[in-house]
Amino acid sequence: MSSLAPILEGYFTDRLTQRNASPHTVASYRDAFCLLLRFAQERTGKAPSKLDLADLDAPLIGAFLEHLEKDRANQIATRNNRLAAIHSLFSYAALRCPEHAALIQRVLAIPQKRRQTTIVSYLTRPEVEALLESPNRATALGRRDHALLLTATQTGLRVSELTALTCTDAQLDTAPCLRCIGKGRRARQTPLTKPTAKLLRGWLSHRDAAPADPLFPNRHRGRLSRDAVADLLSKHVTTATRSCPSLAEKHVTPHVLRHTAAMALLHSGVDISTIALWLGHATTKATEVYLHADLALKEQALARTAPPGVGRNSYHADDSLIRFLESR
Repeated sequence: MSSLAPILEGYFTDRLTQRNASPHTVASYRDAFCLLLRFAQERTGKAPSKLDLADLDAPLIGAFLEHLEKDRANQIATRNNRLAAIHSLFSYAALRCPEHAALIQRVLAIPQKRRQTTIVSYLTRPEVEALLESPNRATALGRRDHALLLTATQTGLRVSELTALTCTDAQLDTAPCLRCIGKGRRARQTPLTKPTAKLLRGWLSHRDAAPADPLFPNRHRGRLSRDAVADLLSKHVTTATRSCPSLAEKHVTPHVLRHTAAMALLHSGVDISTIALWLGHATTKATEVYLHADLALKEQALARTAPPGVGRNSYHADDSLIRFLESR
């Protein structure tokens, strides 16, 4: 029997170090294995440090994935992320425990679960304007929130990228832009519009900040957390809903602001490859979701493919009974 502890310790100290895994990846994998070991302890009665690799067979892993969905109410994406961590560990173990080759192959054969794709949610221009009017710019926190929200909706930076920005990352002279290190450690520069650059210049001019200080600090001049950004966004969405009721129908998260920036670029006629570079996507595959969300673009395509002389009138059922059936 092969003890699990040295394999798991070697995986974190050797494999993830050799791959130069990001802190986010290490934290995600750590959480996945903490959950798995606690689940295995309940099933086998063994303390995590006493578990063997053979204890983590395919039936137990399958039960753990079901536990994530049913008992912990995790989404399919979270379930698949946990499975990816397990697959990575077992791929590492395959080279060190050949006696468990059959068990390892059965675990590696557990498939990712397919999930239903949804149309991305984004804010319309009136909704963005209402959101930007929400912060009280007579206060320092209100000015910070306004600058953060404007930057998020214009640049489409991920929330982790926004919170990691320092004052020196804002290039506000010629060709204003923001420099950041995004997902996959890809460095990129995101251009700023004149209004955004002007606002950030004013924001920095009223602060006694060092170059390495966060661009959008918390009350204690430290970095904002992801939860803090979500909380302030939720607060301002509630305020903005009073003047723009359509916001009440949307679940607005920091990532929705990223979608909003992408849709604004698409509506402006920017091609999908440029949008992928703007957002820091490795390929255009992840960017194609915005094409599905753009109904106006589909209508334009429909107009171009319609036969000559055919109008764009919408179909209407000519009988009340037919209309009733088609509404079911």
